[in-house]
Amino acid sequence: MYDAIVVGARCAGSPVGMLLAKRGHRVLVVDRATFPSDTVSTHYLQQRGLARLAAWGLLDELVATGVPAIKHMTVSYRDIVIAGFADSINGIDATYAPRRTVLDTILVNGARAAGAEVREGFTVRELIFEDGRVVGVRGSVAGGELQEERAPIVIGADGRNSFVADAVDAQRYREVPAECFIYYSYFSGVRADFHSRIGEREQVGIWPTHDDKTLVAVMRKTEALPEFRADPENNFHAIARAIVPEFAEELATHGKREDRFHPMRYPDNYYRQSHGPGWALVGDAGYHKDPLTGLGISDAFEYAQLLAERVHDGLDGTMPMADALAEYQRERDAKSHSGFEFTCSISTLELTPQLHAVFRALGGNAEYAKDFFAMIGGGMTGEEFFAPERMAKLLGASA
Repeated sequence: MYDAIVVGARCAGSPVGMLLAKRGHRVLVVDRATFPSDTVSTHYLQQRGLARLAAWGLLDELVATGVPAIKHMTVSYRDIVIAGFADSINGIDATYAPRRTVLDTILVNGARAAGAEVREGFTVRELIFEDGRVVGVRGSVAGGELQEERAPIVIGADGRNSFVADAVDAQRYREVPAECFIYYSYFSGVRADFHSRIGEREQVGIWPTHDDKTLVAVMRKTEALPEFRADPENNFHAIARAIVPEFAEELATHGKREDRFHPMRYPDNYYRQSHGPGWALVGDAGYHKDPLTGLGISDAFEYAQLLAERVHDGLDGTMPMADALAEYQRERDAKSHSGFEFTCSISTLELTPQLHAVFRALGGNAEYAKDFFAMIGGGMTGEEFFAPERMAKLLGASA
C-alpha cells in the first residue's frame, strides 16, 4: 500500500513524486516510457522554473550537462523588435532550453533519490474504483503480468492525452480552440540566442540547446498543415527565409539538420477538472495552453509543487483530502489565469490592436522591455505588467 501513486514521470510527475517522498510519504511513480527518452517539447525553462530546480537541488546538475545559458532574448512581431533580458529572478540570471532526454532523466533520478519508487516501462491499464472512489491502478511492464497497486490518491501526470483523466471522465470547463501546428528540428553549425519572431500568420523560434545544436521551429495556422506536410523541408526553409532572412541564410549556408522534423498539431487550450474522489491531475493532464509562450515546463514544476503541498495536507490530516485538492485547483487556476489568457491571445499569430500598440511601445522602451521579459520569466505577473496605470504610462511615453 502506497500513500500516493503518480502516473507519468516527466516534468510534472517526477517532481510531485519527489516532493511527496521528501515529506516522508511512500510514493510509486510509473511511466510507460523508459529514460532517457524524448518527447515533443518547447524545451524552454523560464527563470521561475529554474528557481524550482535550484530549490530542489537539481539545477547544478542540469547546468553541468553543458546546456547553453541564454542571457539575451528577442521577441519580434513583423517590424517590431523587443530585445533584452530580465534582471535576476530568485537568484537566476539566465534561462536554458535543455533536451528532454536530459531534463526528464534528471527529474526521474531526483524522484528516486528522494525515496520514491519509480517503475519505468510500466503501462497503467485501468484504475481501480471502489464505492465511486479511485483506490489504485492495474498495469504491467511490456509482456509482464498485470500488477495491482493501491493508494489513497492516484495522480495523473500523464500529459494532454491523459489516461487517468479519461478514466475518471474529467471534464473541461474552459476551452479555447488551438490555432496552429509546429515543425521543429535540431541543427549544427549555427548558434543563436533566443529569438521568437511572428510574421504574417506564421512564426519562427530559435534557441540553443545541448550538444552545440540549435533548435529551430516553425509555426503556421492549422489550415496550412496539408500543404506544409507535403514538402516539410522546403516549406520549413521558405518560412525561415520569409521571417528571419538573415538567420535563414546562415542556416542554409552553414547549418546541418541533425534530426528528423518533429511535428505537432496543437491540441486545444483548456482547463480540466483536476480532482475528485481519490484522484488528481497535474501538468498538461489538467491544464494546457499553446506552446508559443513556452510556459509549459515551468508551469508543470510550479503546480507539481503546489499539488504536493496540498496532497501532503490531506495525507497528514491538516485538512480533508477533498478540501485540499479543491484548494489546489483553485490556486492553480488563479495563478495561471493571466498566462493562459495572454498565451491564447498571442497564439493566434495576429495581435489585437491593443497588444499591437503595447508591442510597438515596448520596441522603443528598454525599461519596459526588461519588465516584459520579467513577466515572461516569472518575476512579474501578467496582472502587474498589464496594470492599466502601467500601460497608460508606457503608451503615453511612446506617443
